[in-house]
Amino acid sequence: MTNLSKRAEQAVSIATRAGRSLGLCADEPRVLHDVFNVLVHLAPDPVVVRVPSLSLASLEEQTAKQRHELAVAGWLADIGAPIVRPSPLVPREPVVCDGRSLTFWEFVEEEKAADDVDMMARFVEQTGWAAQLHGLLADYPGDLPVLAPLVPGIGQLLPELKRHPGPLTTADLDRVEREYAALETLVRELPARFPAARLQALHGDSPSYNVLRTAGGHLFSDFEDATAGPVEWDLTLVGPEGVAAYERASGTRVDRALLDVMEGGRLLQAVSALAFVPMLPEMGPMLEPVVEQWRARAPLTADAGA
Repeated sequence: MTNLSKRAEQAVSIATRAGRSLGLCADEPRVLHDVFNVLVHLAPDPVVVRVPSLSLASLEEQTAKQRHELAVAGWLADIGAPIVRPSPLVPREPVVCDGRSLTFWEFVEEEKAADDVDMMARFVEQTGWAAQLHGLLADYPGDLPVLAPLVPGIGQLLPELKRHPGPLTTADLDRVEREYAALETLVRELPARFPAARLQALHGDSPSYNVLRTAGGHLFSDFEDATAGPVEWDLTLVGPEGVAAYERASGTRVDRALLDVMEGGRLLQAVSALAFVPMLPEMGPMLEPVVEQWRARAPLTADAGA
């Protein structure tokens, strides 16, 4: 392996040692992905280790979140859902190594898109597939916190965001705090504000964006933000065509007012990710368009749905 970031080099070392402690060979590790998490394929074993590389959560908070993820993904795997499964070669538990909490997943070979493929059409199709996932998750028997990526997820980032605001002005930071306070109220009072909404287990991080296409079919991946909430949370920022595809596939109607609230929360979540820029400077330019989109949108208030 060459030209790895220091973060990725550390992740490979941690993943390899953790894998070998569980009896894996891990002689030819290779990095598959290096952003919020570093994904390390412990070749020749068919195992991928997710090593958190950007997190402001404590080890205990990280481990608790991963236990929810493994419980949801493990249950889906057991009923035959189209997902990337927790690795059957190791226990379904987070593994702590060098102060990091790791999870182990089955390696799958992703098919590359043809050069002439219509990526928008693919994405719309994937949004329709999310209806099947939600249908399965509606029967999930475990308990999950409600909209945890928003509350307390965003709140955990605010102290660091204030220390390193990047492009955010003082007025922007004031707005972030007001919108987060509004989200705390909205999440707490969601059933009363939107009585038609059914709270159920969700993927939590836009499943339409987290689909692998393989020779055997599509697989949903990355359940690390698994949470309870309305399906609208999983449909944020998919666009009108994506929403229409979901409605056709599910036979249900998406609540546009609730979706608008959830999209406001999703944009605030993205803005709060500026807290990670000191650790990953290349994120700054990536988030600039989102910041402008958030500024152009009417502020989120606790009156939504009232």
